[in-house]
Amino acid sequence: MFGKLSDEDLETLLHLQLVGRLGCYYKGTTYIVPISYAYDGAYLYARSFEGMKVDMMRKNPKVCFQVDDTKDLSNWQSAVLWGEFEELTGEAERALALKTLTERKLPIISSETMHLTSQWPFQDDDISKIPGIVFRIKITEKSGRFEKLTEKNFFAS
Repeated sequence: MFGKLSDEDLETLLHLQLVGRLGCYYKGTTYIVPISYAYDGAYLYARSFEGMKVDMMRKNPKVCFQVDDTKDLSNWQSAVLWGEFEELTGEAERALALKTLTERKLPIISSETMHLTSQWPFQDDDISKIPGIVFRIKITEKSGRFEKLTEKNFFAS
């Protein structure tokens, strides 16, 4: 069965995932990159270093973001969001964003590609000392879809 995610399921998906794909566009170049994020219901928060995505978002703040949860090819959820990049340079805004990022629920078991280190999550008790560019995406629109294998569509195949 295919369907559209309810608002509640869409919010749950966005709150539970840790990594999504950020899409940026500037002067004929599209760039899609995975980022670690936190979501508070209105904004996506992230931290990065200077580079292509930050440069592109500063020039064109309109972005797209995609996140999914794939159990298998017949059981998945996916959300696409559109919004605007906002670089957080003020001390209070930056601190709130980093607090939101540090308070995410993290996986109990780490993997070879995503594991706890001195760089992730942030280990410094003084948030003002955490390096990098801190930003948020103000969500302007969102949509979600899913597929779920049910007995009815399993036996119909």
